[in-house]
Amino acid sequence: MTRIAARSAGPLVARRAGAARILAIDPGPVRSAWLRLDEGVPSAFAIQPNEDVLAACRSGHLFGLFMPYVVVIEQIESFGMAVGREVFETVHWSGRFTEAADPSPVVQLPRRAVKLHLCKSARAKDANIRQALLDRFGGSAAKGTKAAPGPLYGIANDVWSALAIAVTYADGAAA
Repeated sequence: MTRIAARSAGPLVARRAGAARILAIDPGPVRSAWLRLDEGVPSAFAIQPNEDVLAACRSGHLFGLFMPYVVVIEQIESFGMAVGREVFETVHWSGRFTEAADPSPVVQLPRRAVKLHLCKSARAKDANIRQALLDRFGGSAAKGTKAAPGPLYGIANDVWSALAIAVTYADGAAA
């Protein structure tokens, strides 16, 4: 069973004009992480089978709210090295999500742009990006606890990447 977290809070991210509602997707070969950023705050997120994410994009009813959304998808980048089947499957799903989101605008955002924007270094690792996001949303209190959840409570695994994609786009740092 997939848990979809939803919440409401005040704005914490500088917002790109016209991008008050962002759906960020970190595609994977079988399951993809998505995060809805409304007025600069994560409002819903999950990791779900690609078929479920695709169906939600096609329906025009993206995870609890109707369009319009800007859909931002992490773009797969080539580093000149051999890749396996999983990378090609991820690229395939990225394209399917892009097509399914029509008529919403879709932006492909490379991971390098996210690293440079949040950490000021192309060599940043996932842990650096996660810490930059925690710092941005209030430090250790951003995660909070079950009794007193912070704006990032429940975010884990690939959803961090979806949050980084959404924040980078909202700040206007799209490549």
